[in-house]
Amino acid sequence: MMKMSRIIGNKEYRALLQEIKQRVYKAQYKALKAVNKELIGLYWDIGKMIVERQKQYCWGKSIVENLAKDLQLEFSGIKGFSVQNLWYMRQFYLEYNKNQKLQPLVGEISWTKHLIIMGRCKNILEREFYIRMTRKFGWSKNILIHQVDNKTYEKMLINQTNFNKTLPAKVRNQAKLAVKDEYTFDFLELGEKYGEAELERALINKINRFLVEIGGIFTFMGNQFRLEVGGKEYFIDILLYHRRLKCLVAIELKIGEFKPEYAGKMQFYLAALDDLIKAKDENPSIGIILCKDKNRMIVEYTLRESKKPIGVATYKMTTRLPENLKQELPSPEQIAGLLEEIPFD
Repeated sequence: MMKMSRIIGNKEYRALLQEIKQRVYKAQYKALKAVNKELIGLYWDIGKMIVERQKQYCWGKSIVENLAKDLQLEFSGIKGFSVQNLWYMRQFYLEYNKNQKLQPLVGEISWTKHLIIMGRCKNILEREFYIRMTRKFGWSKNILIHQVDNKTYEKMLINQTNFNKTLPAKVRNQAKLAVKDEYTFDFLELGEKYGEAELERALINKINRFLVEIGGIFTFMGNQFRLEVGGKEYFIDILLYHRRLKCLVAIELKIGEFKPEYAGKMQFYLAALDDLIKAKDENPSIGIILCKDKNRMIVEYTLRESKKPIGVATYKMTTRLPENLKQELPSPEQIAGLLEEIPFD
């Protein structure tokens, strides 16, 4: 019989242990998901009953206060029956009960995240966006708050990419939702004057905050990532990997306004990444040119002729979205169509 120490060190044993761990994690996730759906269903039903009884019997605010008191006495060990939370349940039902599309989705995220979305987002399409994105990318409470506060909804809808003609249909729309029009680096401590190297160092020093700002679903692959082509060395400012899209993401940092020639350099990097670095089962690499400013018309003309998937974005140190960009949001019908491309798998 094989000794215990030899079994533990055996690669087949390690593989078995890893497989069992993954199965346990999967079971835990399914159990938590089922519990969450049941809790959301309970809150929905309570909200519905309150609304219907108030309408039927012309009851006022006191009904909620009385219910909170009696429910807390009956279920003393269960949280969630405060006066405020019962009002939230009532609001929750009123907000979503007439929306046939959102009703099936509400059980997919936690109650805490619903409260954040209901409190900070009044537009129904915006709410749908954050519900879908939170579920799809597993955003935590803090990441969700950050994304809402930094206007991710608007910034993703008006982004400038050429993905429609350069990426396979199966990943095209998800890729468009992975690139914002503007990023907010309010966590950086830079003076009024700084160079591209200083900007890069500052972002790398705050890499966790940087990854959260760009979407929270990226893995850091390196900065000044070295490529050797034709016996010469080339360096990509920052290289990331998008875990859901399964593709490399090259980021070039520019401290000035976007110039058309930046796209040519990025196309070269992407071609080299696809030939030399990309794995066979991965999707085509994409590039993000991150500038301090850009002329949207110049970007449009540049990307029109680019053969590789590129997005051009800007960065700011504040969270405000300029009023003129709000006017460029797609129509509600176009937004609704795009949101359908954020599945829950």
